[in-house]
Amino acid sequence: MPRPIEAIIHPDALARNLQRARAAAPDAKVWAVVKANAYGHGIERAYAGLQGADGFALLDIAEAERVRALGWRGPILLLEGCFEARDLEACSRLNLWHVVHTEQQIDWLATHKTTWPHRVFLKFNSGMNRLGFKRDAFRTAWMRLSGLTQVEEISLMTHFSDADNERGIAHQMAAFQAATTDLPGERSLCNSAATLRYAGDHPDVRADWVRPGIMVYGSAPDFPAHTARHWGLLPTMTLRSRLIAVQSLEAGDCVGYGSTFTAPQPMRIGVVACGYADGYPRHCGTGTPVLVDGVRTRVVGRVSMDMLTVDLTPVEQAGRHAGLGAEVTLWGQGPHGSLLPIDEVAAAAHTVAYELMCALAARVPVTVRDLGPQAA
Repeated sequence: MPRPIEAIIHPDALARNLQRARAAAPDAKVWAVVKANAYGHGIERAYAGLQGADGFALLDIAEAERVRALGWRGPILLLEGCFEARDLEACSRLNLWHVVHTEQQIDWLATHKTTWPHRVFLKFNSGMNRLGFKRDAFRTAWMRLSGLTQVEEISLMTHFSDADNERGIAHQMAAFQAATTDLPGERSLCNSAATLRYAGDHPDVRADWVRPGIMVYGSAPDFPAHTARHWGLLPTMTLRSRLIAVQSLEAGDCVGYGSTFTAPQPMRIGVVACGYADGYPRHCGTGTPVLVDGVRTRVVGRVSMDMLTVDLTPVEQAGRHAGLGAEVTLWGQGPHGSLLPIDEVAAAAHTVAYELMCALAARVPVTVRDLGPQAA
């Protein structure tokens, strides 16, 4: 039989989280962000749950081709725009909208020969200082684009750096509004955190399009200030395995490489078929939450390439199955209605849920199955 680890993608949860984004930004259109292979879920597997979006936002031509191959005929936005001049030919062929964030991209458009003019999103650098034009250069870029026959419509966008924390978005909103106040065109500002925290009460923030990413995949963008449950988000990926061995320890026995865990008293531990070669973070040390047969317990010792070990004491105290073959939930939906939020596992690894989702290893089998009543 195959090794007992699998990831499960829940399309109904994706659809529910997308609806949550739409409810948080009334009257705005919604991009479903599917970059990084739909945050590790797989574009083809996620598509069924995201068809209710108004458009798909992603990074490169290959991802756009995959979305078109699935039958999508609506808007697709290249979030980093074109990487070289010939990408514009693909934009014409696939009817892609694309971000313009540098002068060179305008130069490419100016020499591009096309029958169909392009829809572009001109990006303003409001303080993130990754991509985009600062204020004076932004207006010059808009003037250049507006004079090109290759450009049909110019939309305006920026990206918030602190929508998930106390600093907030006021300083960037002020910069964006000052730079764009008299310019026409649709606007797109909100990432997941801004969509949930600000869009509902501020029409100028939600604007015409919101771009929810991580919230669509069931993670709270401002964890630990708020949880996924607080925002009404459902897990869209479950990683689960089983116990493949059980060991009885005496007080003073050590576990795993480096002997980083020492049993304080006699106890039983379970060995789980999951390790860092499956994408589970090696930095998840003793205390990282895990479910065994739906009971919350903890990782003990160091995560190795193919295995990790868990404390079976809480499982046995709850009267649940703690023997060979018991189901182990590494994150997501567990048995008996249990749930282990991916954000909690990420926090234990001193990272974010994005990384865990995207790091799922190719060797892990992936199935697609609705979450069920929880997504109703």
